[in-house]
Formats: sequence, C-alpha cells, structure tokens
Amino acid sequence: MSRVGGASLGKAIRSSRVVTARGVQRADVIVQGETIVDVVPRCELGGGWDVVDVGDLVVSPGLVDAHVHVNEPGRTAWEGFATASRAALAGGVTTLVDMPLNSTPVTVTAAALAEKHRATEGKCWCDVGFYGGLVPGKSRHIRPLIEAGVLGFKAFLCPSGLAEFPAAREVDLHAAVPVIAEANLPLLVHCELPIRTPPKVNDPRSYSQYCASRPAQWEVDAIKMMIGFCRQYRCRVHIVHLSAAPALELIQQAKSDGLPLTVETCPHYLSFSAESIPDGDTRFKWV
Repeated sequence: MSRVGGASLGKAIRSSRVVTARGVQRADVIVQGETIVDVVPRCELGGGWDVVDVGDLVVSPGLVDAHVHVNEPGRTAWEGFATASRAALAGGVTTLVDMPLNSTPVTVTAAALAEKHRATEGKCWCDVGFYGGLVPGKSRHIRPLIEAGVLGFKAFLCPSGLAEFPAAREVDLHAAVPVIAEANLPLLVHCELPIRTPPKVNDPRSYSQYCASRPAQWEVDAIKMMIGFCRQYRCRVHIVHLSAAPALELIQQAKSDGLPLTVETCPHYLSFSAESIPDGDTRFKWV
C-alpha cells in the first residue's frame, strides 16, 4: 500500500484489468470503509488515497452462486459452511444462497431456518443467503419463512431423494404460490413429473437405458405445469438445471408472453449430448 499524498481519503485498488460494465479497463476501484463507491480511470484519481496496486491481476465484481447445497447442520461430512464459503471465495464467489434440503432439519419452517442460522456462526467467509422449502402439508410455514428473511423457495415435483423433503403436489403449489408471489420472491423448481412409467434399466452400463428411465417428457410436462402457475399467479418461477432441449420452445414462448420465468442449466448439458456418451464411461458421471 502506498500513500499518494496528504491525509487518506480512503483506499483505491488499482489494476490494469478492472472488469466494468463498459469492459475491461485500466482503472482504480475506490473504497470507503467497506463500500465500493466508484470506479474511475487511473488518470482521474487525485491525491489523498491509499493505493493498492495489484498490477495485471483481474479485479472484478464478486459472483453470486444462487444454487448451493451446503448441507449444514446435519450432513457436514458432505459439506459445511466453513468449507463451502472458503471454496466460494477461492473461486471469486462472494455470495452464495443455500438450498433448503440435505441439511438436518430441512429448511421448511422458521424454526429450522433459525437452527441453520445458528449453524453458520463463526463459519462464513462470504455472504450467505437462504431458501425455504415447499413440501406437502407445510404451506402455513411459507409466510413465517418470508418474514424470517428467506430469498425464495425450492420445490421438487418428483422425489428429492430425502424422505423429509417430499415432492410438492399441485394442491401444495396452489396454497403456497400466491403467498410467494405476493412477496415477489422466486419459486425454484426441480421439474420432473413422473406420471408415465418409464422403461426398466436392464443394463446398468447402458447410458441410453438410463436416459430412458428419466424421460425428457417428465421435464417437459413439469415445465408446462409451472408455466401455468407462473401465468395464473404471476409468480417468479425459476426452472433449475434444465436438461431437456424440447422444453426450450415452451420457455421461449413464456418469456415472449412476458411471464416472470427464468431458467438455469449446467455446463455439462451445454458441452455433452446424451446420444454421444459411451456406455460405462464414468468420466460423464455427474453428482
């Protein structure tokens, strides 16, 4: 750190590669206290600042990872807030939002959220937010979770793999979605509706048989249903880890209609296609 003249007005982080809305620039990032107040071209910085010159290192806004399973309390052998938040910072993520399942208890009540808050104490190296869960029979807990500060809700339309976080039914959605919409919070949905019996997997090494056991139509049917809820209640619906290409036309039409629908996918879905994955090739296993 170097003082460039007079009493310090604050700190300036200097780099030849500062990422801004106008592209990568040679600039100074002006910090007062813990707040970034400006980004200025290097030639415009006057005297009185403590300058930290990082040379050619990239200075960029922190990333927000809005889909994280931290699993604490209860399953810290998988992950916990200390390791998850430190790993986030190492990758440039300054805010993560924790999913409501895989922890014990699952975050489907305000009391469970309070327990999760206690589990974070002294362990968070970055900003952390929380989702609430939408499960059968718990719709009365939606408003208390909103009042307790959750940033949205997560629901599965198929078994989640955890008995304590079962799939939401249409009756549960009709009870909860208007409340979520009123608070202008998003509902994140794992979209698979297993209403058709899939073929059995006879060869566990066969990738085509595995794909047939989780048909793309399950995802398409679920997305159709959630677009209906989005249209009826004007709720912000977010489709998590989209994988079925046939759903894209539905999504594009919904967005063209002005519905508050958003979608995420995964890098491996953009990089690989099911038709080209060899049988028994564990390099394509993703958990």
